[in-house]
Amino acid sequence: MKRFTDIVASILPNVEELFPWDAQEMLEASAPAPMILDVREPDEYNAMHIEGSLLVPRGILETACEYGYEDTHPKVARARKEPIVVVCRSGNRSVLAAHTMNIMGYQNVYSLKTGLRGWNDYELPLVDKNGMVVPVEIADRFFTTRLRPDQIDPEKRIT
Repeated sequence: MKRFTDIVASILPNVEELFPWDAQEMLEASAPAPMILDVREPDEYNAMHIEGSLLVPRGILETACEYGYEDTHPKVARARKEPIVVVCRSGNRSVLAAHTMNIMGYQNVYSLKTGLRGWNDYELPLVDKNGMVVPVEIADRFFTTRLRPDQIDPEKRIT
């Protein structure tokens, strides 16, 4: 049986990753700038995201990338040769998404290594759904993992 982290590790050699500072440099130096594709859920995106990023939740990625579906996102569907940086919270969902996009024929896709957690750790700007800058400390709290007791493996619980 493979665990989530095993799956990510097994496809990682097929995915190009960028550290946050490399992605920021690419955003500032490239014309046109790469597309930032956020594959988190809408509530995560609304709380904070990279300004100008597009939201395409991981659950609809494949149909968003193709014409002919209700989920089709035309800007994404026509970007098969454009640079795209895929982002998520920690850099795992973005690896899965970038791998999928590579399989679907996208030629210039990167995953943001460390995700938006790392972006925030590097103190790069995040904005909320209203375009207001989110303070680093608020983002730190948002990105802190909080598990309920029932989300912890029973064999690893401390009693």
